[in-house]
Amino acid sequence: MLKLTNITKVYESGSLQVPVLHGINLTIEDGESLAIMGPSGSGKSTLMNLIGFLDIPTSGTIILNEEEVSASGESRLTKLRNKHIGFVFQQFHLLPRFSALKNVEAPLIYAGIPKKERMERVKDMLTKVGLGDRMDHLPNQLSGGQKQRVAIARALINDPEIILADEPTGALDTKTSAQIMELFVQLNKEGKTVIMVTHEEEIANYSKRIITLRDGLIIEDRRNESWVYGKASKSH
Repeated sequence: MLKLTNITKVYESGSLQVPVLHGINLTIEDGESLAIMGPSGSGKSTLMNLIGFLDIPTSGTIILNEEEVSASGESRLTKLRNKHIGFVFQQFHLLPRFSALKNVEAPLIYAGIPKKERMERVKDMLTKVGLGDRMDHLPNQLSGGQKQRVAIARALINDPEIILADEPTGALDTKTSAQIMELFVQLNKEGKTVIMVTHEEEIANYSKRIITLRDGLIIEDRRNESWVYGKASKSH
């Protein structure tokens, strides 16, 4: 469980203070499927950075699995990210000179996993996301959807509890976006907590719960009554 209580975030620019979040209260249970929406400037990227332990709040507490982590130093935050969070970004962030296999392998190298085990895990993961026949391809030899699948495989390779996706379909066409979102649905059905930042209602509707931010406040937190993707529905 991830619990944010009375979270504020103020950025400083010289002598100017810029408040972005104004007392966020949010509890995310294990295995949830959550979309964070809001217009530009609403604070959703800042909230994502706090949820992903990329930043710490100005005030308030963040508790992960009963441990307060909101005042952690950078070393501790790095360990938390590596252990608990798998990141998926709009622009994929793949290493251009590395094959799909090498891109997915990289986190395991940093984790000190032996080579034989690394290869087994990477091949299994790429096969799981539908890229068993693309392992040796470089990013420029892959389509946008295939690149995002590599990014998802890399995010999953250390078996994190939480998948945090920032506009994961922003660079993809409609058909490919649906395929990627159905993959997230499947991951959630397998028990992963999936937290997605998006400005698209259609993409948010793949989540069972939707929160909306405006001016640094949560203005709506609702169950998604129109959620119809439990069986990767094609009706959309």
